[in-house]
Amino acid sequence: MGTVAQVENNVQTGEVYQTSGAQKKNANYGKTIGKPELSEKGQKYYEELKKKYSNMDFVLVSKDMKAAAKAQAGSYANPHKMVVLIDEEKVERMASDENFRKQYEGIISNAAVKLPQLQSQLANKPGVKAFGMQINDGGNASFFAVVDKSLAAQRDRIKASGAKKAEQKKVDAKRKEKKAAEEKRAEKLAEKHAEKAESEKDLVTVSASSVEELLRKVDDTFYEAMSDSVQTDYEKMVGQNFSFRC
Repeated sequence: MGTVAQVENNVQTGEVYQTSGAQKKNANYGKTIGKPELSEKGQKYYEELKKKYSNMDFVLVSKDMKAAAKAQAGSYANPHKMVVLIDEEKVERMASDENFRKQYEGIISNAAVKLPQLQSQLANKPGVKAFGMQINDGGNASFFAVVDKSLAAQRDRIKASGAKKAEQKKVDAKRKEKKAAEEKRAEKLAEKHAEKAESEKDLVTVSASSVEELLRKVDDTFYEAMSDSVQTDYEKMVGQNFSFRC
């Protein structure tokens, strides 16, 4: 069994392990976790499955790494596509058992139907870095999203600060013009700073049993980030310490 670090590197680089036995010598599964091995029939079906759901990003998991994949689900998420973590045992059985295949392809199809809704709603949430799903043993799937709590909180505070300043601008016409110019530059700097301020301690993986539950939990994580956050001196300075000459 590989370490978590080895697993994550394997997924990120798309490295393919060369194994023997039932697996073809030069088999290429794409992204993998651990050292999965598929029979020729299993490999053929897996390629067909990936083509059928080409709008998803499949990651093949070896049977001994299923628990690690679930525990570190957020590490494998893709910011552009829904990741599907599926283990080698399910793929093999799906390749040979028609009823089993229908059951699990149904799970994937249901997720695919909800994918546009999920992508649309998560796109409006600045702290969401990536999302995905894992096919579980109990005939169901779990969904997950990776949220950067610091990024979500910083952007929301910048937005709130901008709204407050907009009210103050109404008082003085001259201030409005100069303040708007300074504010625009300051907010650009703040957003650039926020984008670069990613830290592992601020990344949270939110898990749920449905798309609807995932969206609710992501919102809850945002609210928690706002209530727990404390403005830095830099953030307090943005848009507040301006000098105007009349």
